[in-house]
Amino acid sequence: MFVSPAYAQTGGGAGGFDLVALLPLVLIFVVFYFLIIRPQQKKMKDHKALVEGLRRGDRVVTTGGIIGTVAKVTGDREISLEIAEGVRVRAVRGMIAEVMARTEPAGDKADKAERAPKAEKAESEDSFYKRLGVAKGASAAEIEAAFAAKPGEAEAYETLKDPTKRKLYDRLGHDEYVAALQD
Repeated sequence: MFVSPAYAQTGGGAGGFDLVALLPLVLIFVVFYFLIIRPQQKKMKDHKALVEGLRRGDRVVTTGGIIGTVAKVTGDREISLEIAEGVRVRAVRGMIAEVMARTEPAGDKADKAERAPKAEKAESEDSFYKRLGVAKGASAAEIEAAFAAKPGEAEAYETLKDPTKRKLYDRLGHDEYVAALQD
């Protein structure tokens, strides 16, 4: 009648599997995975590591906004927080949102003791203190005066005038500090 026999035979009634129709669904899943699922998994993994790494003395913030110091880690699920002088509360470890300040693990004190001779040796060879001609405990005014006398020592002055950089320099020693800056 109105349809030729060739078109009637290729009609799309009971057909096979169409891969092209499935492609948009797969693409949507891939986008969701990279934009939503994967970042959430990473965030959960980081939070779990943060909670497992809690130690006595850490300063923390709970999800409720309470700031306190970890007084005691009582188990896998609980910690004791000191939120004011003599005021302690028990909290679930999973409710810790952020660690504001960490305490040093016991092993780090031994590591510092081992590094101390190394830092002294590095200071005796070539240090910013010697370049400026000031003592290790020099005040900011003494460092500024020494820099005025030796303006070519800008790197030494920039490091020693900033308290944060100076602490890092004193802790690492000259060679390790300069190497860290180059990385």
